Amino acid sequence: MKSNTRRKFIKKASILPIGLTLGNTPLERTYSSQGNLPLDSSTSKIKLSLNAWSYNIPLFNYMKGNAGGMSLFELLEECARLDFDAVDPTGYFFPGYPEVPKTYFINDFKRRAFQLGLDISGTGIRTDFATANKKRRMADVELTKQWIEVAARMGAPVIRVFAGHRPEEHTWDEAAVWVSDALAECAEHGKQHGVLVGVQNHGGMLTNADEILKILSMAQSDWLGSIVDTGFFMSPNPYADIERVIPHAVNWQVKDLLQDRKGGEIDLSKLVNIIKASNYRGYLPIETLPIPGKEDEYDAYKRVPILLANLRKALA
Repeated sequence: MKSNTRRKFIKKASILPIGLTLGNTPLERTYSSQGNLPLDSSTSKIKLSLNAWSYNIPLFNYMKGNAGGMSLFELLEECARLDFDAVDPTGYFFPGYPEVPKTYFINDFKRRAFQLGLDISGTGIRTDFATANKKRRMADVELTKQWIEVAARMGAPVIRVFAGHRPEEHTWDEAAVWVSDALAECAEHGKQHGVLVGVQNHGGMLTNADEILKILSMAQSDWLGSIVDTGFFMSPNPYADIERVIPHAVNWQVKDLLQDRKGGEIDLSKLVNIIKASNYRGYLPIETLPIPGKEDEYDAYKRVPILLANLRKALA
């Protein structure tokens, strides 16, 4: 009851402009007072993972029965060949999505990843909690709950979701209540199954640190955090946003291009310095995407090793 009362109180802050404080307490402090890092953590610990979306073209080709396809099991082989620590298999590529995969498939995938020395750093699904249609919102909440249970069976500690896009006829603050309510309900289910819910800044409702921090403070759950998408901070200084959000990071998507691929290449040395200064401990999944205007030239088999090598160099 106390947590629900507290959440309702915090939601009243939605009438405040983004970036203002709750009472005399900054939003960062309000949420991070729960503490996401161990008190004795004095250094960052990074494990490199691959977000499966990097290979979405061959993965979808496989699902369609087209030439040049790649199965999820072949994706595991590729991750092992590149010596990743882990893999982040997006739910879209499992047979029958959005339906949950069969138990035998989950178990076979988990076994093969273990044999190849790969952790499963997380998984993700497509959601829209900002829609004005409550029936659709609740359907996505139910979908998330189902995939939380898939993540638990697969051994994935985090499930990645989207906040969604604000309807034009509603304000950001109105939609923020719907989003935070949905996230809080999903996080409660995640708590029951030992799976963290991570909301990704992927345009729509979440384009900067202020918006992310406000949503997290409204939902108020130890089982909810941020998927830090380095490529989708649409503010003038993405690195400043990243630095502010890191205390709430439960996973990442490190992309080679900034601001929805329109802001040039990421400065990995600068990013790594920010991460190390934050003492973040966990996975850094990477994701490559086509360069705008050069979609036909995109080749994940070439781009992924380049980003991986550059990130390893920056970490070293």
